[in-house]
Amino acid sequence: MKPAITIALVPEITKGPWVFWNDIEAGMQKASALGFDAVELFTASGAAFEPGYIEQLTSRYNINICAVGTGAGKVVNGLTLTDPDISIRKKAIAYISEMIRFGAAFNAPAIIGSMQGNTVPGVSREDSLQWLSEGLNILAEKAYILGVNLIYEPLNRYETNLFNQLPDAVAFIQKLEWKNVKLLADLFHMNIEEASLAVSIEQCGEYIGHIHFADSNRMAIGFGHTDMDGTAGAIKKIGYKDYISAEIFPLPDSDIAALQTITAFKKWFK
Repeated sequence: MKPAITIALVPEITKGPWVFWNDIEAGMQKASALGFDAVELFTASGAAFEPGYIEQLTSRYNINICAVGTGAGKVVNGLTLTDPDISIRKKAIAYISEMIRFGAAFNAPAIIGSMQGNTVPGVSREDSLQWLSEGLNILAEKAYILGVNLIYEPLNRYETNLFNQLPDAVAFIQKLEWKNVKLLADLFHMNIEEASLAVSIEQCGEYIGHIHFADSNRMAIGFGHTDMDGTAGAIKKIGYKDYISAEIFPLPDSDIAALQTITAFKKWFK
């Protein structure tokens, strides 16, 4: 398992749960100095940087890109995969496709969280899930061709009414045509929705492709009340080998949140 931390570069999401902000080089430098293996990036688009710039930074600070978020597609552009307007759904697919290409250059998957959308009034759940399935199949094929997975994130009930628990999301992705769609197990969302984090992780282990390391209050692990004894034990039991990334509020500030995260990671996984 490898520790990672988030860097957000989208002004419109300044109240969101990301540790380092605005300056990608400063974020990478701090992450590397603390011992993180990678950073998870949230950018406005896949064309946010000049070609080669991120490669220079990853080489300079000996750090990887573990995943790229797509949330700006919804926050900035209002795009989701389940919008009743087919033209909006097509734009959402195009936006995520660009993010897949961006991440794949670093062998990093794209994460579909808020861009999954919701079942809105006047639309049946069946139609919403059909649109989600169609979008994920198109995007998973693009990811497969580029040699990466596609990460789908069940969110808590206050953010989506599609899938809130890992087992339900597993049942859904099992029916997709492409098998490179994996789940993101976000410990914050799971604290709201799962009866037991450990049981759900063990039950869904083979489908988990990314983990968000966040406490019950979406602060750094150790600043809330998550049962990390059982949760860490389950993560180890499923043989998880990939990144554990802190998508958390920068509280009380970014530096303390980052230090607490790497300290907690070493406690539970080293």
